[in-house]
Amino acid sequence: MRKQTILFILAFFCIYVFWGSTFLWNKMAVTQLPPLMLAGIRFTTAGTIIFIIARLLGHSLGITRRQLFNSVLAGFLFLSYGNGVFVWALRYVDTGFAALLAALQPLFILLLMRAVQKKALQPKSIIGVLLGLFGMYLLVSQQSISAEGNGWIGIIMILTCILSWSSGSLFVAQADVPSNFFVSTGYQMISAGLILCIVSPLIGEEWVNILDWTPNTFIAMGCLVLFGSIAAFTSFNYLLKKISPEKVATSSYVNPVIALFLGWYFLEERISLQSLIAAAVLLTGVYFINNRKKRKLPPAKSKA
Repeated sequence: MRKQTILFILAFFCIYVFWGSTFLWNKMAVTQLPPLMLAGIRFTTAGTIIFIIARLLGHSLGITRRQLFNSVLAGFLFLSYGNGVFVWALRYVDTGFAALLAALQPLFILLLMRAVQKKALQPKSIIGVLLGLFGMYLLVSQQSISAEGNGWIGIIMILTCILSWSSGSLFVAQADVPSNFFVSTGYQMISAGLILCIVSPLIGEEWVNILDWTPNTFIAMGCLVLFGSIAAFTSFNYLLKKISPEKVATSSYVNPVIALFLGWYFLEERISLQSLIAAAVLLTGVYFINNRKKRKLPPAKSKA
């Protein structure tokens, strides 16, 4: 029991702190590396390491044609578009601001479930949706954002990323993918990384020679691969097997707090009073959505 308690604490630390820190690490790396190149190298490397771990643990990497197709599609929705474009958008918005927008994902999933699966909204869910929409309005209507045209580009692209993540969450919940989460994750990351590495030069990104990377870029990339991709996602899947999904989903409203603090401390990003109010409203909305009486929403896959 004591060992399991320690594992729970470590796992929650990973999905709270490591996932919350990915916004900072991505921002650090994207200042030197093109965004799709950055994401492509990250996921290809992480996927390769996960495959090695899976084989060392004795898991077969065998996969059917349908499972491969579904894994590639999931990798695209979650990582190629959902993360690759998100990293691109970090060039235009602060990390804390982006993290707050990402906290809207449970709201997007709920609305998609209503639109696609025709599931009725419960009273708490309706309150959560209204609070989420109001919080998003407070966040994006700030004068500092309105004065910067490029800021709106980042906001719009991040919202499309959230839609991609949410669609992926509903798809994977019913899709035929490898039952072992290490193997499934490995295929998703490898396929997503290869897609990003192919698309990157096609859209004109100029790759930076690894010998020219700054120390900060190496540190950020290492943290993204080891902590943000491997440790956090492994912890995420471990918790899903041990406790209820809605408790795992609490990362949705802890990650933005971590990202806001790290962006303020390390990058000297300014936190306005309106942003703090918007954060409180948004996270309250997410709380209502994740604490319905009946069947809870499945927590989203790894965002960063």
